[in-house]
Amino acid sequence: MTDFIKAVEAKPNEKIPQMNPGDTVSVHVKIKEGDRERIQEFKGIVIRLRKSGNDASVTVRRMATNGIGVERTFLLRSPRIDKVVVERHGKVRRAQLYFMRERTGKSARLKQKFD
Repeated sequence: MTDFIKAVEAKPNEKIPQMNPGDTVSVHVKIKEGDRERIQEFKGIVIRLRKSGNDASVTVRRMATNGIGVERTFLLRSPRIDKVVVERHGKVRRAQLYFMRERTGKSARLKQKFD
């Protein structure tokens, strides 16, 4: 049975580094428009990280114009992800940062974690 699961499972993307909730990341995604393909950058804070094999995903939240929050969930094993750049490590005490949804302005900032 485990051989069947391994045969179906997608290979991990080597361009995705180790990241944790609270990190500020820049996700470069391939977007197809008609017959052209371009790379779009989505920069924000990781509020949720699921590391469960083929279903591994990360939810990134950013503040758009006029203080509107935009969240986007990316599958970590998707071939659509070109690369992920971790720009800053945040200091958090929770695994899921859903409380960030109610925060705007200065209260939406996280302290930086220095290793």
